[in-house]
Amino acid sequence: MNSIINHIKSYFPILDTFRNYNKEDFRGDLNAGVTVAIMLVPQGMAYAVLAGLPPVYGLYASIVPVLLYAIFGTSRHMGVGPVAIVSLLVIAGVGELAEVGSDRFIHLAIMTALGVGVVQFLMGIFRMGFLVNFLSHPVLSGFTSAAAIIIGVSQLGNLLGLELARSKQVHEIFIGVFQNIGEIEIYTALIGIGSVAAIMLLKKWKKTFPSALLVVVVGTVVTAIFNLHTFGVSIVGEVPQGLPSFQNPGLDFDDIQAILPIVLVIALVSYMESIAVAKAVANKRGYKIDANQELVALGSANIGGSLFQSFPTTGGFSRTAVNDQSGAKSTIASIITAGLIAVTVLFLTPLFYYLPNAVLAAIIMVAVAGLFDSKEMSFLWQTDRKDLAMLIITFASTLFLGIEEGIAIGVIMSLVMVIYTSTKPHYAEVGRLGSTSNFRNIKRYPEAKVEEEILIYRFDSNLYFANVEHFRETLDQKINDRGVSLELVILDASSINDVDSTGIHTLQELIKDLRLKRITFYMAGVIGPVRDRLKACGITDTMGEENFFFDVADAVAYYKEKGADEARKEFSPCQTNLNES
Repeated sequence: MNSIINHIKSYFPILDTFRNYNKEDFRGDLNAGVTVAIMLVPQGMAYAVLAGLPPVYGLYASIVPVLLYAIFGTSRHMGVGPVAIVSLLVIAGVGELAEVGSDRFIHLAIMTALGVGVVQFLMGIFRMGFLVNFLSHPVLSGFTSAAAIIIGVSQLGNLLGLELARSKQVHEIFIGVFQNIGEIEIYTALIGIGSVAAIMLLKKWKKTFPSALLVVVVGTVVTAIFNLHTFGVSIVGEVPQGLPSFQNPGLDFDDIQAILPIVLVIALVSYMESIAVAKAVANKRGYKIDANQELVALGSANIGGSLFQSFPTTGGFSRTAVNDQSGAKSTIASIITAGLIAVTVLFLTPLFYYLPNAVLAAIIMVAVAGLFDSKEMSFLWQTDRKDLAMLIITFASTLFLGIEEGIAIGVIMSLVMVIYTSTKPHYAEVGRLGSTSNFRNIKRYPEAKVEEEILIYRFDSNLYFANVEHFRETLDQKINDRGVSLELVILDASSINDVDSTGIHTLQELIKDLRLKRITFYMAGVIGPVRDRLKACGITDTMGEENFFFDVADAVAYYKEKGADEARKEFSPCQTNLNES
């Protein structure tokens, strides 16, 4: 019975929350839920505009998805809802298929949420969270940094009151701004730039202060009092009132086929963003995240959200941080947030009529500024130039070729790097440290002693078809460098966790070649599963059980005591003739 209950709880983590919930937890969740709701109202509307949708869809995306994640999610602090990168991916992908803002565009954006949800849900059920490992951190950092610039630049038209042609090429947007610089709407520019400055100053003063809501209130009131919309200031206008209704997004095969590439990209990128921040906060607060259950939770949030007019959502960095800083203790905080957003949609949307679009643009621009990851670039410059190259290539590809192209190139580079690294793993010749039984890489420990007649070679990888050539080339080079003085080769196999059939054939050929050269071959530190494989394929019998050792020190000691004499007998002219006959 207990096993059944625990199994149910694993799929519905919120049940475990209720078990020990108390008034102190509720006070923390209430404070966090209210704070995040105040932040999410203007942010959600801004991200809907960024995605090419009417502002109210940002509020719709902040109700049902937030509730569903609270039920299925394992992070106590995750702030789910619309995020900048996903919004950018929506307008970049769906914008290729339909006119931005049109009914078809809205329909496809909601269908995309359904597709993302299905992909994430299935990945979670089949425990395929490992697939996101193909998006390495440098690739994701390069992509998000470029996306931050694209998002920021894309809002210049709304910020300055300019009519600019929509483009995913940053340089084209800049050209459009300079060509139309004389047409900047002064009141719009003052509101937009003033809002950016106000948000930044307020954030510097206090991170948890609802700066976005303040500029929304001030911008809306000033515009209404002075009728700035009659002087060219673009406003949101009428925002529909009432909760989102249940709607079937539809399953048209042609549409599914068309949006599939962007669905896959959003599913992976949004999960990467979500799991990264969830793990960071969980480690800080001392609890564990179930990565596959997170996929189920995000998938459920997107599937359920799509049925109530939501575009794709995921966990956001800023909202999660605010949720944590405001004292959230559980996902009850998210339920409170969703309830307050629902109240806003029911009763308060008329208040947004005079909200300037420039204020929403300012909110977006400040929010994405933190996505530009200059610290990671500096870190990689000092520590790993290969990863820095991957970051820069992904960054440049995203910036100048496009969103989908950039992420695709990044993933391909990650795969190529994995393949390249696996074909050329680390290896080392090791020597003894003083009179101890410790053996270390002679390149890292110049004081390590090497004996002329003994070569000790360590291979730091599984031995399989992709790297056997590298194994033989490097080992043969070491053997040739020693020349005729070499009597014994010891393979330190402590780092070899598996050997495939190609690796077996390579070892068989190595043993044969060494015997022809009258060189003894030992293996040391072979782990159980590998030793079983070697025995099953006959290598143990070929070499002899006595030529396998617990560690390198034992192998060297045995050779000096008995092995050298045995080798002389085995390779004596008389014995060789007997063996050959």
